[in-house]
Amino acid sequence: MNIILAPDSFKGSLTAMEVAKTMEKAILDLDRSHRVTLKPMADGGEGTSDALLASLSGKQITIDCTGPLGDKISTNYVMLDSKEAVIELANIAGLVQVPLEKRNPDVTTTYGVGEIILDALEKGSTSIILGIGGSATNDGGLGMLLALGMEAWDKEGSPVAGFGKDLHKINRISFKNLDKRMQNVDIKVACDVRNPLCGETGASVVYGPQKGANKQQVSTYDQSLNRYASLIEEIVGRPLKEEPGAGAAGGMGFALLAIGAQLVSGAELLASTMHLEEAIQHADLVITGEGQSDNQTLFGKAPGHVALLAKKHHVTAILLSGSLVGDLDALRERFSGCFSIINKPLTLEESMKEAKNLLYEQTKQIIHFASSQSITYHKTFIN
Repeated sequence: MNIILAPDSFKGSLTAMEVAKTMEKAILDLDRSHRVTLKPMADGGEGTSDALLASLSGKQITIDCTGPLGDKISTNYVMLDSKEAVIELANIAGLVQVPLEKRNPDVTTTYGVGEIILDALEKGSTSIILGIGGSATNDGGLGMLLALGMEAWDKEGSPVAGFGKDLHKINRISFKNLDKRMQNVDIKVACDVRNPLCGETGASVVYGPQKGANKQQVSTYDQSLNRYASLIEEIVGRPLKEEPGAGAAGGMGFALLAIGAQLVSGAELLASTMHLEEAIQHADLVITGEGQSDNQTLFGKAPGHVALLAKKHHVTAILLSGSLVGDLDALRERFSGCFSIINKPLTLEESMKEAKNLLYEQTKQIIHFASSQSITYHKTFIN
């Protein structure tokens, strides 16, 4: 069989590449005549650059930049051979980089994201894929915009810094000195969040608490983001606050829209960039998965999108995840089969620790069954 492996990560246990390689080993250990292609997936959060680098030619670039708390950190991004840069906000201003006791939107910044964009421009990139999942910030992209050359002042005319707390001081903004190269850069943002910037479903109210914001901060940030956004809307000449995704990553979505970026589904963007659909057209079987699958898997998550592509080309798509919860009938409408890697009673801690071995054994079971049922003839019986 010609098998495509396009899983997302099993968060907390295995990266998407580790999942794909474990599946591959199980398949080839069973029967080395199978042709296996690895297309590890992501949705714009952690693992986005690794997923694309696994499918496309390029290199990882290590660089020092400003971290989420304002100190210098060492991080990396990917430059594909096509000169398209792949940048993960989670690697620069991510929540995982900020210890729980230090989480406070007042003292976090996206300044490093702007620094990485500038480095990519210096290296000749005119196209950028930016994954913005997993941010520790609520600065509305202020830090990033300042790094790119935007200027902002308080009521006394003093320049403001780029931390979250500085949003509350802004009285005037100018794009006059924004890096001119930004006019010629195509930025696609992997973003599955549809929230507007402000209000009850906005960045501060919905996501602020997980970044350390208390009730008073949530209210203050919502007001400050609204005022800040109005100043920027006057400059760019169009309303952006209510755009779906403007509230993503603490308002980073809004800032990126303001400089001409496109916000698109992370799973769709990655699948398109790595030419996943073309690979699926010639496949007999597709296996995808994630740590936990539920109804949300069907709405913008990587496995759900993989299954849609498979269904479009009448290819059998199997979901193999750490666990399955919720309305499994809805999942079965999208996938030809839905399976958990759990094959015996285990605690959550045990199942996460044993994820690799469990995944290996269940993949073997699925491939053995698929082979015995002559799944290579799927195109004659799948609608």
